[in-house]
Amino acid sequence: MNSLMKLLGPAISIAAGFFGGKIIDKVWIGFTGQQPPKHGNKEAQAEATMRQVIGFAVLSAITAALIQVFTDRATQKAIAKFTKNP
Repeated sequence: MNSLMKLLGPAISIAAGFFGGKIIDKVWIGFTGQQPPKHGNKEAQAEATMRQVIGFAVLSAITAALIQVFTDRATQKAIAKFTKNP
């Protein structure tokens, strides 16, 4: 069971990161009315000011860090729970 949880942790983290990115995109569009200046969106990058690019980078980094912390904590709690109860 322990190895299953160790494999499940990264999968949950990846899924949470994917959905977190989608949420950040929606929040960005909601507040600015523009597409986020992401790596693959050259048009949005060209139209964005440096302040917007930095703001989006900071917002994305904060969200990614929070997702990582929360998923790590939840995974550790789940591993501890299943380790105590075989």
